[in-house]
Amino acid sequence: MDIKQIQDLIRFVSKSGVNEVSIEQQDFKITIKTNQPQNTVVTTNIPVAENTGTAVTMPSITVTTPVVAAPVEDTSKYIIIKSPMIGTFYRSAAPEKPLFVNIGDEIKSGQVLCIIEAMKLFNEIEAEVSGRIVKVLVDNASPVEYDQPLFLVEPA
Repeated sequence: MDIKQIQDLIRFVSKSGVNEVSIEQQDFKITIKTNQPQNTVVTTNIPVAENTGTAVTMPSITVTTPVVAAPVEDTSKYIIIKSPMIGTFYRSAAPEKPLFVNIGDEIKSGQVLCIIEAMKLFNEIEAEVSGRIVKVLVDNASPVEYDQPLFLVEPA
C-alpha cells in the first residue's frame, strides 16, 4: 500500500462514520481509528530491507493529525453541482490540456465542467445552470462518491 492509497483510505473511513478499520497483509498492518475526538490515528508496520537482503519489520509508527475546523461559510445563495456517479474527478481532458473551468469563470448550461472516469470510461459532466464558479470542492485526480459536491456556483 502506498501513501496515496493510505490517504484515500483515511478519507473514506472519516466520511463513512466507521470508528476503526484494520488491514493486515503478510508484512504490512494498518489501523485507522476515528473514535478519538479531533484526531485520526494511523499505525503501520513498514518492512525495511537490510544489507543482508532480509526484511525486518520496524516498530509501529503512530501519526496523529489534529482536525482543524474550517470556518463556516454561508452557501445557501449558491447552487451545488454534485457528482452523478462514483469515479475519479478530473478538471481537464488531459494533464497538458487547460482546465475546463476555474474559480470566477462564467458558465452556461450545457458547458463541460469536469470529467469523471468510471471503469475506464470518461464521462463529461455538464453544467445544469448558468452562473459563476465560486469554489471547486474536489482536488484534481481525486476519487469522488455519488452525490458528492463538486462545485459551488453563483446563479446568473
